[in-house]
Amino acid sequence: MPEFVLTVARFGFLILLWIFVFTVVGVIRRDLFAGVRSKSIVASPRGVGGAVIQGRPAKAKRGKAARQLVVTAGQLAGTRITLGDIPITIGRAEDSTLVITDDFASARHARLVPRDGQWFVEDLGSTNGTYLDRGKVSGPTPVPLGVPIRIGRTSLELRP
Repeated sequence: MPEFVLTVARFGFLILLWIFVFTVVGVIRRDLFAGVRSKSIVASPRGVGGAVIQGRPAKAKRGKAARQLVVTAGQLAGTRITLGDIPITIGRAEDSTLVITDDFASARHARLVPRDGQWFVEDLGSTNGTYLDRGKVSGPTPVPLGVPIRIGRTSLELRP
């Protein structure tokens, strides 16, 4: 009987090992081929050397709507995206609207969504989190004009 139990345990361990291998391969495959589905490139870098915000951000002015998303710090500093009615995805995945190559960003890190004339930022379950000003974003959070959204070393702002 102990020989039978040992054989069953060996096969059970082998099955668990293969499940683990297939799971790892699936995760790697999903990350590698995430950008193949669709490409929507809206951002167009207009050069390096965008303004880096120093000190406190400007307060949002009532009555003005956000028309641009501006990268103020990071490798894509100076990049501007014209805002419309569609959500903007931010992350390292090729199919993101704004593809950032920050080591601290996830493949699908955050999303900006327009609702009733206001833009909301939401974290998409990223490892290192998304920050609005100095607070960590835990759910859909309204983004005032001029308040920095920080993803790793990259900072973004909504501007009129």
